[in-house]
Amino acid sequence: MAFALAHAAFLVPAYAAESGKPNILVIWGDDIGTWNVSHNNRGMMGYKTPNIDRIAKEGVAFTDYYAQQSCTAGRAAFLGGNVPVRTGMTKVGLPGAKEGWQKTDVTIATVMKSRGYATGQFGKNHQGDRDEHLPTMHGWDEFLGNLYHLNAEEEPENEDYPKNPEFRKKFGPRGVIHSWAQPGGKQKVEDTGPLTKKRMETVDDETSDRAVAFIREQHEAGKPWFVWWNGTRMHFRTHVKKELRGISGQDEYSDGMVEHDMHVGKFLKLLDELKIADNTIVFYSTDNGPHFNTWPDAGNTPFRSEKNSNWEGAYRVPAFVRWPGKFPADSTVNGLVSHEDWLPTFAAAAGDPDIKDKLRKGVSLNGRNYKNYIDGYNQLDYLSGKAKESPRKEFMYVNDDGQVVAIRYQDWKVVFLENRGQAFGVWREPFTELRVPLLFNLRRDPFERAQHNSNTYDDWFLDRAFVIVPLQGLAARFLQTMKDYPPSQSPGSFNLSTIEKKLKAGISSH
Repeated sequence: MAFALAHAAFLVPAYAAESGKPNILVIWGDDIGTWNVSHNNRGMMGYKTPNIDRIAKEGVAFTDYYAQQSCTAGRAAFLGGNVPVRTGMTKVGLPGAKEGWQKTDVTIATVMKSRGYATGQFGKNHQGDRDEHLPTMHGWDEFLGNLYHLNAEEEPENEDYPKNPEFRKKFGPRGVIHSWAQPGGKQKVEDTGPLTKKRMETVDDETSDRAVAFIREQHEAGKPWFVWWNGTRMHFRTHVKKELRGISGQDEYSDGMVEHDMHVGKFLKLLDELKIADNTIVFYSTDNGPHFNTWPDAGNTPFRSEKNSNWEGAYRVPAFVRWPGKFPADSTVNGLVSHEDWLPTFAAAAGDPDIKDKLRKGVSLNGRNYKNYIDGYNQLDYLSGKAKESPRKEFMYVNDDGQVVAIRYQDWKVVFLENRGQAFGVWREPFTELRVPLLFNLRRDPFERAQHNSNTYDDWFLDRAFVIVPLQGLAARFLQTMKDYPPSQSPGSFNLSTIEKKLKAGISSH
C-alpha cells in the first residue's frame, strides 16, 4: 500500500507532460530597452544579461516585435489579445482612476484557466486599482504585486505630499496587493503595505519568490500552470539594494538591469531543477519601449524616440521565446509579431486553436460570457518553422488617447498623427494631425531617420504616394470592427477633455 501511494505521488507531476499541455512562463521587465539586453547590444552597454541571453540562445529572437506605447497599454494588449483601445486601457493608470479591466473583456488567464491551467500573476499589474479590476476577478487564481508605475508609488514620500490622511485615502496609491480567487466569482484581498522606496529595493525578490512557490505547488499537484511575472525593473526611479550596488561596473540603472537578469535566472534554474524545462514555454519581453527622458535612469533603444510617442522607439521591444524541441534554438525571425498574438498562440499550444473565432462569435468561459474581437494571430506554425512567414502583416499604432496614429503593413508605415515632442514633451505636447501623412519603409529605414536626414525624402515620398490609400483603407476596416465590437470603456485622460465632454453631454441632456 505504501509503495503504491509513493508510486502514485511520483507520477503526479508528470500530468502536464502527459496531457500535452505545456506549462507557460511569461517573464516581463518594465520599460526595458531593446539595447539593454546583451544578446542585442553584444556587450556595448558594459554589462551582460546572460540569463535573458540564454532564452534567446535556446529559442527564438525577434527583430520586428511590437509591444505598445506605454505600461498599461502593453499589458492590456497581452492580457486581452487585442489592440488596447478595444478595452479602453491605453492611458497609464493613475491612483484612484476609474478605468480598469472590465468583466466583459476576456483575459489570457481566463482562456488558459478554461483549458485546465492554474494561473498566477506576480509583480506589476497596472490594469486598474479598484477591487473589481484586480487580476483575481479576471481569470487569475492568485496575484501578488503592485498596481502602478514606481514613481507614482513613491509620491507619498515627497516632502510636498499632503499630510491629510483623507487625501492619501482618496488619491494615494494602494499597497502591494495579495489576492486569491474564491468560489462564486469572489476574491480574498490582502493589502501587504505600501511600496516605499526602501521596499522597491526588494519587491521583485518578494514577487518572484512567490511565483517560484506557486510553480512548485502546481508542479507537485500535477497541474499545468500559466505564470506571468512582471518585474518592476527597469521603470524609473531605480532603487537597488546596497549589496548589489556596483555589480554592473556602471551605474545604478545598470546594476538594476543586472539584478533583473538574475531574477530571470532564478526562474530558469527552477525549471531545470524540476526537470520541466522541455515542457515549458518561456517568453521574455517588456510592456513598451524605454522612457528615455529620465536618462540616465532609463532604458536605451536604437529606434526613434521613446515611450508614449508614435515612433518605433515606443513600440519595439526585446522579445525571446523558448520551447525546447518545438521552437528552433538560436534562431531569429524577422516577421511581425506582437503582444496581442500570445492569447491565440498559447491557447493553440494548450489545444484550442479556434479560440479567436469562438470569442468573436461569443463563448462562455469559466461561467462568464464573452464576445470580444481578438486582433492577435496564432504564431505557433511561424515560431516552430512550419510556416515561413508570420500570419501578422499589419500593426496598428494607437496612442494613449485611443487614436490610430500610424499603421504598418508589411514593410510600409504610414504616420497620420505625429508626436513632435522631445524629452518629457512626448507626454505633454499634443499629437499633430498631418494633412499629408508621413511614409517610411521600415526595412530600408528601420530607425525612421530619412524624414529629417535625407535630402531626397520628399521626392521619394511623392513617387510612392500610392501606398497611402490602401493603408487608409486598412485603417477604415479596423475602425469598422470598433463599430461592430464597441470598446468596453473610453480611454482615460490626463487633461480636462474627458471632464468637459461629460459636462457638455450632461448639459445637452437637460
